[in-house]
Amino acid sequence: MPAMEVTIVMPCLNESETLGICVRKALAAIAATGRAGEVVIADNGSTDGSQEIARREGARVVDVKARGYGAALMGGIQAAQGKYVLMGDADDSYEFGHLSRYLEALDAGNNLVMGNRFRGGIQPGAMPPLHRYLGNPVLSLIGRVFFRVPARDFHCGLRAFRRDSILGLRLQTTGMEFASEMVVKAALMGLRIAEVPTTLKPDGRSRAPHLRTWRDGWRHLRFLLLYSPRWLFLYPGIAATFVGLATMLWLLPGARFVGHLRLDVDTLVYAVGLMLMGVHISIFAVCAKVFGIGEGLLPPDKNFDRWFRYITLETGVLAGAAMLLGGLGSAAYAFALWLRVGLGVLDAEHMLRITLPSAVLLLLGVEAIFASFFLSLMGTARQQATPPDPSD
Repeated sequence: MPAMEVTIVMPCLNESETLGICVRKALAAIAATGRAGEVVIADNGSTDGSQEIARREGARVVDVKARGYGAALMGGIQAAQGKYVLMGDADDSYEFGHLSRYLEALDAGNNLVMGNRFRGGIQPGAMPPLHRYLGNPVLSLIGRVFFRVPARDFHCGLRAFRRDSILGLRLQTTGMEFASEMVVKAALMGLRIAEVPTTLKPDGRSRAPHLRTWRDGWRHLRFLLLYSPRWLFLYPGIAATFVGLATMLWLLPGARFVGHLRLDVDTLVYAVGLMLMGVHISIFAVCAKVFGIGEGLLPPDKNFDRWFRYITLETGVLAGAAMLLGGLGSAAYAFALWLRVGLGVLDAEHMLRITLPSAVLLLLGVEAIFASFFLSLMGTARQQATPPDPSD
């Protein structure tokens, strides 16, 4: 008996209206390729007889107790016996007959092959306008920019992959964001990703789909942001830091005019706040990166590790101490000015240009010292958990 080469996995929750025809189409698609294969229905607790329909049509049913789209799919993938897995919904909206083009891309050495419904064709009524013209294009664009994924239909549910490659990603999400997690982690781990055209038609169900536009759209977006500390924390933090610092330095000598608009110490206070906000967010970015790598959520980053060879606990403490001394020196100068007037009234605008930078240096100095200790602690735990790289 030839080894099982392909498994078609369908998540199922009360799909009795369309499950039978989907199983028949999937089995016919496998037969057309001439390869040994199977159809696995990952049932998520159906109560409409879907399990019996699947078995009657020749599919293997796997009961998945954990609820959710992602949980059902992962249960089916784990139970699959094929080297390759094609996943698709059981609502008769996808064309399982396109199996051969997915297999060709996998045979060419790709690990994950995405379908592109926009290239293959979307029939009228198959995709809500909000999904077609806003949700999917925007989320796909974010995925390409954040993670350099070469796919223009980030959320196509008909996709194929090497089973061992996807299991190696240790996918965790149980809901609709499972689709995003698969693509994001595949890109982060350096898997080869390709795209083939496929089609989408209106599903054959009489009930509403399980997908909820705003809830599931937010879950996808949230996942994309959480897995990209650079875009969520680092880039906004750096931008806020430099804009705030530049504005602060511009206003320190005195009031400035932009046309007839006079910018003075009030604007200076907000510039200082923006800079401090940016520094805090940037530190969050580094902490998130260290935590993500340590927990296996993000892949190791050699460039990031090189930075830690130079930015050590000692250099962070020395930099923080230097800022503290600068802040204390400025504070001493301000106090001396106060003594000159017998601890009386001083010009508020003039003094703010001295005390604000002093306070900033004191705050940043303390933050640099404690952040250095915290990151050193996190880095030590990560180094203990990660075996040395023999190539270093």
